[in-house]
Amino acid sequence: MVKHRLKRCGKKQRAVYRIVAIDVRSRRGGRDLRKVGFFDPIKNQTYFNIPVILYFLEQVAQPTGTVQDISKKSGVSLELSSTQQTKVN
Repeated sequence: MVKHRLKRCGKKQRAVYRIVAIDVRSRRGGRDLRKVGFFDPIKNQTYFNIPVILYFLEQVAQPTGTVQDISKKSGVSLELSSTQQTKVN
């Protein structure tokens, strides 16, 4: 199973996170399948590669709770939820 997860990068006390598609059995710093976004909590910047995210959602990937909250704040949640609903039907 694949999940969209945060992967920590950056310096000490200056964390920056990549949003990656990763296998569930891998740890946080493990090898990712694909980088799908970027999140900087200090500058409050986000970037999402929407076509890649939609591709992995069609392949039954699940975003973690934190990634889902970040996407809602940036306004991407509508596209993510509509794709998940069409997959269930």
